[in-house]
Amino acid sequence: MAGRIRAEDILAVKERTSIEEVVREHVTLTRRGSALVGLCPFHDEKTGSFNVNPHNGFYHCYGCGVGGDVIKFVSDIEHLTFTEAVERLAGKVGVELRYEDGGGRREEAGGAGRRARLIEAHRVAQEFYAAYLLAAGDARAGRDFMRERGFDGAVAKRFGVGFAPRGGEELVRHLRSKGFTDDELVTGGLAGRGSRGLYDRFRGRLVWPIHDITGDTVGFGARRIFPDDRIEAKYLNTSETPIYKKSTVLYGLDAAKKAISSQRVAVVVEGYTDVMACHLAGVETAVASCGTAFGIDHIKVLRRIMRDEADLEPARVIFTFDGDAAGQAAAMKAFKEDQRWMSQSFVAVAPGGKDPCELRQSDGDPAVRELVEDAVPMFEFAVRTTVTRFDLDTAEGRVQAASAIAPILLGIRDAKLGMQYKGKAAGLIGFAPEELDPYLKEAKGRAGSAAAGRAAGERNSGDRGSGASGSGASGSGGGGSADPRHEGGDRHEVGEESLEPTDAELAASLPLPNLRDPVVQAERQLLQCLLQFPDVVDPLSLPLLEVGDFSAPAHQVVFSTVAGVGLPAPTMSAPAWHSALAEAAPLAIHPMLAELAVAPLPVLLDPTTGRPAARYVDSLVTRVREVALSRQIADTLGQLRRQDASPDSDPDRRRATAIRLQDLQRALAALRDRDDE
Repeated sequence: MAGRIRAEDILAVKERTSIEEVVREHVTLTRRGSALVGLCPFHDEKTGSFNVNPHNGFYHCYGCGVGGDVIKFVSDIEHLTFTEAVERLAGKVGVELRYEDGGGRREEAGGAGRRARLIEAHRVAQEFYAAYLLAAGDARAGRDFMRERGFDGAVAKRFGVGFAPRGGEELVRHLRSKGFTDDELVTGGLAGRGSRGLYDRFRGRLVWPIHDITGDTVGFGARRIFPDDRIEAKYLNTSETPIYKKSTVLYGLDAAKKAISSQRVAVVVEGYTDVMACHLAGVETAVASCGTAFGIDHIKVLRRIMRDEADLEPARVIFTFDGDAAGQAAAMKAFKEDQRWMSQSFVAVAPGGKDPCELRQSDGDPAVRELVEDAVPMFEFAVRTTVTRFDLDTAEGRVQAASAIAPILLGIRDAKLGMQYKGKAAGLIGFAPEELDPYLKEAKGRAGSAAAGRAAGERNSGDRGSGASGSGASGSGGGGSADPRHEGGDRHEVGEESLEPTDAELAASLPLPNLRDPVVQAERQLLQCLLQFPDVVDPLSLPLLEVGDFSAPAHQVVFSTVAGVGLPAPTMSAPAWHSALAEAAPLAIHPMLAELAVAPLPVLLDPTTGRPAARYVDSLVTRVREVALSRQIADTLGQLRRQDASPDSDPDRRRATAIRLQDLQRALAALRDRDDE
């Protein structure tokens, strides 16, 4: 059994890892004030609410409430445990981990150690396949296939294309010689297990490596070359494995993501050779799905990279499809998902129904670029494709066509654009525009009934659910675990008796702060300064504050944590200090710590230092303390008046109350004098 990773090694991983670089592998970020903002990778949203603070290494999403440090991000995005995430990051930044209790690195199924081994096996396999294509005699058919499509050896090297030997055991023997186990080969999808032992999954096929978004090889796509191949399928792809999920992987994305992000354009093609042809022709934003239809999860991945946000100028998604019936069917399927984009969707179909690879062969690189540039809007393509299915020479055909295109017209978000397409569609059918109105009304009614049915189903499902979810201080952080056995979590072991409230009890007692209250807003801004810029806070001002000065219970817990740990020493790193805060804070408050650590301040920061003015921080201290003292003075004055009005009042208690009132008034006067200095 693996031991616990030493705390100092976990801290070293945090300090050496740039959360900005890690997040940018999955999300395109833009700067807004002191934070970096993008579309959340953990929920579907139309406006970016995912914030990252590179200075202190935290992220937080205001849409779904998830948040934490870089280890938490990797753990959630790659579905790893805490230890597995640390091990994965440590491997990237070169930190050698040490384990307590005599344990070592975990290698059990599903662990990061196992993941690293599977990725390494795929890297070695890719090198083997690539070398075999260029040198082996029986790979000539693969080389001929490439040359026929205009791809030479340099292109093969660029894209890592290889060839799987026909024998069926060569790769297995090669990987065994490199120290990989049979279980690793089978688990990774590189080999199958038969009655006579292991065999190569890909045999006698041209092989393309499939990379995840970070550039690691996680699978392969293999094309049939020989007519006597026992497997009839034209393409054979890696099956689902611990590292390969076909619904989220896009071929070419690792190479295209930079161009997609900068140009805010994505070109979706149908095959591996089409991606290659596009990139060689200068269309560097081309990607393709791998052995599955382009679906919802692929859309989510692209949206995050191209910043497909509602408040930005629309991005462009261009689909290229073959001109045959299958291509048209694929285009219409893509159209059905159009509402998931904020971007403008287009369709490009080459003359003669050629795909980008065929077009490059016949007409050269400029033709591929022109294909993309001349793409028509998705709605126009959908309308024209739908209308062509009907015989417009008959009244029945025209009525059927009108009914079929009505839902398409209703799907156009821009009302002015909808009017234009209404006129075009009517002209194609042979109708006057107003003749489409009854069909639009009927389609709208059907859509409304369907939506109501879905809503009712969701309500019924929700009624059967258990509990309510929350965000901020009262939630789990949208994916975080409240299990005290989680490394880096609660300090109490399971079953240990404690008088402290449980995290569930604490969460229930912490209502979300009312940010409409200006006093609560000031408290929040002060805590933001404490967590983001502790070096700007006057060490002498912190003792002026008390936990009770904060009106919001959640803010009280956060401040109590900061006060207990203390401000960081000048030599203490931000990750080290925040780790100390996380260790001292209850798990229930961790999401709020993450939120406050990334939330932008409503003031201009110094352009040189990137920090708020010390005067601003001092004013927040004064504001919070002043309000608290004023509240205490009012309460004490009321108490004194009640004592004066009571004939049975204890003179000593009244005297003590009067002295307390004077002390509070003097403290308030001193605070105001301090602020005027």
